[in-house]
Amino acid sequence: MVDHLANTEINSQRIAAVENCFGASGQPLAVPGRVLLGEGILTKECRKKPKPRIFFLFNDILVYGSIVINKRKYNSQHIIPLEDVTLETLPDTLQMKNRWMIKTSKKSFVVSAASLTERKEWISHLEECIRYLLTKTGRQPSTEHAAPWIPDKATDICMRCTQTKFSTLTRRHHCRKCGFVVCADCSRQRFLMPRLSPKPLRVCNLCYRQLLAEKKEEAEADHRQPEPIRSAIPGYEPSSGDDSDKSDDDKADQWPADTEFYTSEVSWSSFHS
Repeated sequence: MVDHLANTEINSQRIAAVENCFGASGQPLAVPGRVLLGEGILTKECRKKPKPRIFFLFNDILVYGSIVINKRKYNSQHIIPLEDVTLETLPDTLQMKNRWMIKTSKKSFVVSAASLTERKEWISHLEECIRYLLTKTGRQPSTEHAAPWIPDKATDICMRCTQTKFSTLTRRHHCRKCGFVVCADCSRQRFLMPRLSPKPLRVCNLCYRQLLAEKKEEAEADHRQPEPIRSAIPGYEPSSGDDSDKSDDDKADQWPADTEFYTSEVSWSSFHS
């Protein structure tokens, strides 16, 4: 499919249409050899609640963003190099069906499709692109992944001390190392994890002690493991960080609130040929 679509006018038009939908807030996506393979709406498990997101699968990257006006305007663009992606199929829950996890070294999150067939198509196309890229570059599949954030509503108490109850005044926080929902007292420490951010990030007390111990061991060994080699993507760095706060505010989403994305049998995705 990639060879068939590469350098064709229809592929160029499709990529240009995606760029136009993201507008000035998005990054340029047209590079030599890049092919848009498919697109669709998936439900992303965000910190506060599951929300619809538009996803675009290219032969080398996965792009997603928030829906302002479907097929006309998107924002909060995120770009994930496929070489860094590992997939994990997940069981259904009462809230979300046809789930799987997209795991990367910088960010991991759960998505769901409108049907089981749609999930199979997404996973099949993703895995094919990942295999091709790893074979082409000679890289091994990524083994180091960021922990997915546990949704706020998954617990009413701190998952570390199990004593503090969350309320309007007692805020939930997330450890950037393990993804647990924790209270302020259990997450007062900050630790620099360059793989995730150039700034020190909030971590729970347990992870902080573990990270300090690991750092001490590295210092005693007097060497550090080399950073994994990443393919350069022209014009931008791989997206990371917490898109589930800024872009997931209710006021930013104009999609009808009563639409059931993950229980509907309507096909929300399409793959090009």
